[in-house]
Amino acid sequence: MTNALSILNETGFVLDAETDADVPAREALLDRAMGEGRRRKSSEKLRRGRLPSAGLAFVARDGAGRVIGSVRLWDVACGDCPALLLGPLAVDPSVAGQGIGSALMRHALARAAELGHGAVILVGDAPYYARFGFSTAATGGVMMPGPVERDRLLGLEFRPGSLDGAHGLLVARGRRAERASGSSGGRKAASAVDRLTRVA
Repeated sequence: MTNALSILNETGFVLDAETDADVPAREALLDRAMGEGRRRKSSEKLRRGRLPSAGLAFVARDGAGRVIGSVRLWDVACGDCPALLLGPLAVDPSVAGQGIGSALMRHALARAAELGHGAVILVGDAPYYARFGFSTAATGGVMMPGPVERDRLLGLEFRPGSLDGAHGLLVARGRRAERASGSSGGRKAASAVDRLTRVA
């Protein structure tokens, strides 16, 4: 666990950068929280064969170091507008309702802004994600590579106007993975949300 990236929380969990050693636990967590159908979601088409954006893969750990939450952000673009795609964001159902998902969300967004990214897009429940600043205001021209309900395609601009030219199909950008699944994009081992509020 990296002290520089870890955030101790009074409720008993820690936020940390994901490592390669976390991948099996993260995948098992996503299956528990979201079901195997998660691999058929439109968002998955943008993640398949890619690594998360550099420095933007995080986990939540319990006191024993067990992975109980996960969030990653991915490099995408729509037209001439680069952006990040957030998800999957998930919390182990056994610890749902303890604020882990919100903590992961706020930490990931803060780090993305610090790294200079202009905007984040996600597919999720608008009433929940509005608390983080997401809305449909800037995603009217964005198309996903598969079916999605328009009121669930949400955006957040760190810099006003970052999504002004976002029209057309959202496409994957950034680093390619050596394998379609299994690589975290975080540091090496040496080196959702609750079911009601999960992100696609």
